[in-house]
Amino acid sequence: MTAALTVDVPAGTWTIDPAHSSVGFSVRHLMGRVRGRFEEFSGQVTTAEQADGCTATATIAMASVNTGNPMRDDDLRSANFFDVAQFPDMTFESTGLAGGDDQWELRGRLTIRGVTRDVVLAVEFLGLDETGLMGEQRIGLSATTTILRSDYGVGATGLEGQKIVVGDKITVQLDVQAALGA
Repeated sequence: MTAALTVDVPAGTWTIDPAHSSVGFSVRHLMGRVRGRFEEFSGQVTTAEQADGCTATATIAMASVNTGNPMRDDDLRSANFFDVAQFPDMTFESTGLAGGDDQWELRGRLTIRGVTRDVVLAVEFLGLDETGLMGEQRIGLSATTTILRSDYGVGATGLEGQKIVVGDKITVQLDVQAALGA
């Protein structure tokens, strides 16, 4: 038996609005944490009456990484980390949705540097706006997951003597507004 959605959202295709959305991350770096974001991304969320009819896709331009430090960002774009010349995009495609009320688990396939792994995002439904900025319907979603850089072949994790330069665990945070039929 298929689960019905427990939130009242019209069925349809919702296009992510990058001007009102963000794709961020944080990672351990030396004795602290570095936070960054990707400036260029696109995606869609498709809603249906039944949870198994709901899908999500996203494409993130890896060259758009921004940690507030141009030298670090250039290193992240290089073959040392993202290798944007060979692998310009990170992609996500959902494979299932489970949960209820305002909390969901979105399962999917995340591809970074040509390596695809299963991930689970904890998704919070933030609401429906019947009259968005241009009179369109909008939804708000927040999602988090943790991935390991080593699973995707992204950079080395330490130096001599086990000193951690960049941690292996990456926390990913998505805050999304999407417009119906945009």
